[in-house]
Amino acid sequence: MFPFKDENPTRTFPLITIMLIAINVIVYIWEIMYPAGESYIVYSYGAIPSNLISFKNTQPLHPAFTVFSSMFLHGGLLHIGGNMLYLWVFGNNIEDRLGHIRFLLFYLACGVIAAYSHAITDPLSKVPMIGASGAVSGVLGAYIVLFPHARIHTLVFFGFFIRVIRIPALIVIGFWAIIQFINGILSKGLIAQGGVAWFAHVGGFLAGLLTIKFLLPKRSQL
Repeated sequence: MFPFKDENPTRTFPLITIMLIAINVIVYIWEIMYPAGESYIVYSYGAIPSNLISFKNTQPLHPAFTVFSSMFLHGGLLHIGGNMLYLWVFGNNIEDRLGHIRFLLFYLACGVIAAYSHAITDPLSKVPMIGASGAVSGVLGAYIVLFPHARIHTLVFFGFFIRVIRIPALIVIGFWAIIQFINGILSKGLIAQGGVAWFAHVGGFLAGLLTIKFLLPKRSQL
């Protein structure tokens, strides 16, 4: 399943959502054009689990700051494209409910929780974690709580055939969440060699799922 649009109107302009997407795109262009190479950026500004746990400073930035810088780095077009698509589809509604500043703080907080969720499950790893996936996962967690019945336009693949189906957010995001949990558990049996930080997705998702109702402005309480 590949969600690309929702039927959930907003009342306000998604300023922060657009700003976050723009910053991510600009940073990605900087990454691929950096003279020293993309890997230098990743190892300098990505979130390294062992550093996050020990607070050992082996990078230009203190580990506390790499938690934030890592959220804006990506490892390829599919990586950034997928994250920004999900942020665009689901982020505007969460921003609409929280307001601009609360949404920005919520997004960053989910990213921090996601980074430490991964670090705690792999504390000795020196493989940098990058990407907005953890923060975006928090947005998905919030969306499934606030708008479980919102219809999501989703590409569904049936072999060589592709159809667009309107599916409730509860099913689309719920299916995504189950995949993250299963892959996170399965990944613990593998030797850490990079790849997907599944537990960052799980941690970010749970952060959004469990906190969103407490963060809503009083006028927006359900």
